[in-house]
Amino acid sequence: MSEPSSLAVPVAPRQSLSWRGVLRAARNNPLQLWTDSAYEQDVERQSFLGKPRLLLNAPDAIQHVLIREANHFRRTAPSIRLLRPFVGRGLLLSEGELWRRQRRVIGPTLAPRALPPLMGEAARAIAAALPALDAAAAAGAPVDLLAAMQALALNIAGRSMFSVAMEMFGVEMRKMFNTASRDISRPDFFDLVLPIGIPSPRDVRRWWFQRRWMGLISRIIAAREAADDKTGDGADLFDLLRAACAGDGAAGRRQLRDEVATMIIAGHETTALTLFWSAILLATAPAVQARIAAEADGLDLGPEGAPAALERLSYTRAVVSEALRLYPPAAVIVREATAETRCGALTIPRGALVFISPWVLHRHRKLWTAPEHFDPERFLPGAPPVPRFAYLPFGAGPRVCVGAQFALAEATLVLATLARRFVIERLDAAPVMPVSVVTTQPDRAPPFRLHAR
Repeated sequence: MSEPSSLAVPVAPRQSLSWRGVLRAARNNPLQLWTDSAYEQDVERQSFLGKPRLLLNAPDAIQHVLIREANHFRRTAPSIRLLRPFVGRGLLLSEGELWRRQRRVIGPTLAPRALPPLMGEAARAIAAALPALDAAAAAGAPVDLLAAMQALALNIAGRSMFSVAMEMFGVEMRKMFNTASRDISRPDFFDLVLPIGIPSPRDVRRWWFQRRWMGLISRIIAAREAADDKTGDGADLFDLLRAACAGDGAAGRRQLRDEVATMIIAGHETTALTLFWSAILLATAPAVQARIAAEADGLDLGPEGAPAALERLSYTRAVVSEALRLYPPAAVIVREATAETRCGALTIPRGALVFISPWVLHRHRKLWTAPEHFDPERFLPGAPPVPRFAYLPFGAGPRVCVGAQFALAEATLVLATLARRFVIERLDAAPVMPVSVVTTQPDRAPPFRLHAR
């Protein structure tokens, strides 16, 4: 087991927050919404302006909300407000028949049986990124691994799902995303209290951002359509989405745009952050790095060999899984109860806000042994099974992330390639604090140094 000394986490309050405290935490860092005692309770009850708020940590209650009675819980107005500028009416926010139709198109393209060709494209993108990292390692130059992993994950998403090179769009996309994360992705009082049908003052800025963002997505689509289309069995996700949206005129083109935006955001942001947090962990655990390098030694991690190599990277995959436990991409899932429901002795009243926080759940002192410790061996074959619904890096139920297996395989392949090639080292010892802003992001991008093995 390894316990990195530089891991930093936000301080949990000792007592429930006032409504002003809730607003402050929601805006600055939602990881501080819950008291320290929440990390050992099945349910923590709070209220916000008279509305009940329930944080659920009991696996049975989580299953009740996300699966058994999922039709009685809906997305909340704040979560829609924060996500809609980025994804429109794509799979992440769609409902009903539209969601079912989208899921039928997208699901099979990212299913485990579809991974081999996707991993081949991922390997090609990794190979294209290595010369710059090799040069930095040879020069002993500081490396911004957050930016490097964001660029790499974006290129993998573009190549594997849409057969389009993303290099020409990457800088603009990251600049827009980072600006939005600092501005429109932090809720204010009106975002939290107004129903979705009544615009909040910040919704005006979100609308302007969405126009520019979707304009960029439209340019990506135009670049893809200008290239030679794939046909037959070689059709990629873009081809399938375009066929599914055909025949609906302007509405179909908007839907295609929203689906592409969703897949680009979901297909690279969470993976990039997982790789960044993995690097933070590995920089304080040289023995873990060496074990990954030894596991990857001699394996063919190139386009032809990557699919087979993934089956032999069990320890590397365990490291990625542990990074996802400590730094889940989505720190909180929020639902509003549309009817009163019961789960054992727990009654969830109509109108209650129900929170399921992977951040809290993955650190729960009753569900995990030494939950603050970095211990990849939790996820090795033969280890005690992880309690069901105690580990939700990709959600659960009908809304589970459609690309979960793709993301896990991609991160495993990238991490194995990097650890085999480089020793990863931090250049400073200052803590890097996780902050929940749409995703679990670092409060800063520390410099790293890579040494060739």
